[in-house]
Amino acid sequence: MNLPIVAYGHPTLKKVAAEIDADYPGLNDLIANMFETMYSSSGVGLAAPQVNYSIRLFIVDGTVMVDDFPELAEFKKVFINPTILEDRGEDKKAEEGCLSIPHIREVVERPDIVRIEYYDEKWQYHDEVFEGMAARIIQHEYDHLEGILFVEKISPLRKTIISRKLREISAGNVDVEYRMIFPSKKNLK
Repeated sequence: MNLPIVAYGHPTLKKVAAEIDADYPGLNDLIANMFETMYSSSGVGLAAPQVNYSIRLFIVDGTVMVDDFPELAEFKKVFINPTILEDRGEDKKAEEGCLSIPHIREVVERPDIVRIEYYDEKWQYHDEVFEGMAARIIQHEYDHLEGILFVEKISPLRKTIISRKLREISAGNVDVEYRMIFPSKKNLK
């Protein structure tokens, strides 16, 4: 099932998400629905808070970017209760976007290497190191679990420049190809 994505300004996006356990109700269905939602909206990552679940879960599938980033060839994963243990390497700048903030892309600086521990959808524990674009995608989605959006990592000047667009998104004045929940509207688009 395709889930609606919450828009910039929605309170769920600002909460620190809660850990879950293996008995979380409907977890497998939620994961499947998140993948369907992500694919139908042309995303490469999706965090549970973006579909109005304030839990520590995000999914990624960067395989569509493999031509530009060969390290993403096998990069389809589920991260449950993740914790970034370390970020290191050179800080690199790259453009990012977000399904909760449609039509806005900004340059964000992030470390090039990340070590993260997490459980997968079978509740197997992992402690892995990711580099390059994989590390960037993980950090972006992980930020959602901490209540942080990528536009909070841009310069104050850039944020001022896009502030009108952000208000328009929050108000629901944006055309998107997927369903969204807007903080100032009660209905779905």
